[in-house]
Amino acid sequence: MAKTKKKQPVDSAFVLFDVLYEDGARTSNRKVPGTLVGGLDGDEPARGFIEEQDRKIAEMSGNPRGPIKSITRSPL
Repeated sequence: MAKTKKKQPVDSAFVLFDVLYEDGARTSNRKVPGTLVGGLDGDEPARGFIEEQDRKIAEMSGNPRGPIKSITRSPL
């Protein structure tokens, strides 16, 4: 019988977040580098990263996003 190798745990490069905006809009699966979250500040650095993404998108498209109401990790 052949032995199967045990899979090594994968260190995820990104953490996915769902974002709810104050105007009621929602976006899902926003990618945030895994190195930014999970430290002493928890998931709070993800908010700043997503806000910066929104600024860049608004700058390119000319359609600004409203303020973020809440962020939560996307369910697996």
